[in-house]
Amino acid sequence: MKIPKTVKRHCKHCKKHTEHKVAEAKKKGRSTANPLSRFGNRRLLDRGSNRGAGNQGKFSKPPIKSWRSTGKKLSKKTDFRYTCSVCNKTSMQGSGVRAKKIELV
Repeated sequence: MKIPKTVKRHCKHCKKHTEHKVAEAKKKGRSTANPLSRFGNRRLLDRGSNRGAGNQGKFSKPPIKSWRSTGKKLSKKTDFRYTCSVCNKTSMQGSGVRAKKIELV
């Protein structure tokens, strides 16, 4: 996917359309980007200790065996930072698109 190095976008600080420099941000892992997501599956993993006869409601289902139960995705989402040439403020991209390779042209 080829992206131009400069684009004209609306700057929310200047409140008008200006030239912006495009830069790709360094990707962060799940533990640094979202520290609370580390134990998101703790409830399912704890089910293993409460198995037995009879219906125990939420404990009657088996625990999840591994964290990566669905498989790895092949591409990462784009994460661009746009720096205004007038006020030099940086704004982030709204939502990225999946791409294997990004090239700033």
